[in-house]
Amino acid sequence: MPTPAKPKPSSAQNKAIQKADTLIEALGWIRKFRDTTTVIKLGGSVVEHPDSLRHLLLDIVEKVLATELNHELVAKIEEYGGRAMSLNFLSTNVLFGEKLALDGPDGEPVDLGFVGEVTRVDRLTIENLMYAGQVPVIPSMAITADGQKLNVNADTAATAVAAAIGAEKLVVLSDIPGVLLDVSDPESLVHSLSAAEARRLIADGTISAGMIPKIEGCLDTLERGVRKIHIIDGRLRHSLLLEIYTTSGVGTELIRDDALAAAAQEAAAATR
Repeated sequence: MPTPAKPKPSSAQNKAIQKADTLIEALGWIRKFRDTTTVIKLGGSVVEHPDSLRHLLLDIVEKVLATELNHELVAKIEEYGGRAMSLNFLSTNVLFGEKLALDGPDGEPVDLGFVGEVTRVDRLTIENLMYAGQVPVIPSMAITADGQKLNVNADTAATAVAAAIGAEKLVVLSDIPGVLLDVSDPESLVHSLSAAEARRLIADGTISAGMIPKIEGCLDTLERGVRKIHIIDGRLRHSLLLEIYTTSGVGTELIRDDALAAAAQEAAAATR
C-alpha cells in the first residue's frame, strides 16, 4: 500500500510548531544553566528617563536611579510572576566604594565630584536573596566609609557584582547588537568570541572607537572570573530570552579562553 501523504499544517499549526521548536530548544539551555547565576546590566538606553540631568545632579540620580527606577523594575518583575528585592540606600545597600580620582594634564588630581568606584560588594546579602528565590535589583551607586553617596559607572558596578558572587554570566543590555565585523552591516554580527579573538579584532581595527572600552571592560570582567559575557540590544523584543535560551542567540558572547578550552574538552569527551 502507498504511504499516506504527510499532512500539510495550517498557518496556525505552523505557528504552534515554531513555538514548540523554540521551547524544545530552550529546554536544553534551561537545564544547562539551572543553579547558575547570571548578572544583567541594564544600560541607560534601555531604561530611558526624561530627566537628562540625572548624571550630573546627585540628588536626582539617587531619587530616580536608586529609588524610583529601582522600585519600578522590582514591580515589573513581580508583575510578570517573579520575586525581586530592591537593594538601595533606602532598604539595604550592597555596594561600597570610594571617590574616583584621575590625574590631570599637569599631574594634579582632578576632582570628578560624586563619582566613584566599587571597592566592596556585600556578597552575603545578595546570595541570601538568590537562595530565597528573589532577584536582587541593584542601582549603580555606592557609599563610602564616611557615608558619602557616589554615582558609579554601571558597567564597572555590574562587573564588581558578577565577580563577587562568582556569576556564570554577565549580560550587558545596551543599544548595540554586539560586535560587528562591518559596522554598516547588521548581518556581520559575531555571535561568539574568545578573549584572544576579541583582542585580535581590537588590534587589527575591526573593533574600534566607542566599542573598544566596552570590549576591554568585558575582557577585564572575564579575567576576574566570570566565564561568559553577552552583549545584546536590549531594545529588541525578548532579546534576553533569545540570547540565553537559543543556540545562535541575538548578540555577541565573549568567552574566557580557559572556559572555551574546557567546553571543547567536554564536547570531545561527549562524542567518545
